[in-house]
Amino acid sequence: MADMGVIEIQEIMTLIPHRYPLLLVDKVKDLVPGESGTGIKCVTMNEQFFQGHFPGEPVMPGVLQVEAMAQTAGIVAMTTLENASDKLVFFMSIDGVKFRRKVGPGDVLEMKVVVEKARGRVWQFKGEA
Repeated sequence: MADMGVIEIQEIMTLIPHRYPLLLVDKVKDLVPGESGTGIKCVTMNEQFFQGHFPGEPVMPGVLQVEAMAQTAGIVAMTTLENASDKLVFFMSIDGVKFRRKVGPGDVLEMKVVVEKARGRVWQFKGEA
């Protein structure tokens, strides 16, 4: 399929049901429907989770980094499905997660996801942020 380029936040909100404060993808670039895409999350000090994680040393929780990657994968899948507005994508499992660096205010989290398998309603992605 052809590269769709960039999907901005307004279109993201038509593809997945997440809303603030749990919408964790600001845009998707390099999108190839059914194949891959790169999610972008601009991390700011205004994020709610920084109030308690951790005072004096703000760190984006790893579970939210994984959620942002899962949302990016959901967006890649939804751009492929017919009648996508009638469907939901769910996160089923995760393997081999490793955190190499902390993510904090001012960072731009880039999440590259690639489809490894797509069998009917079950998709498997490989991701790196």
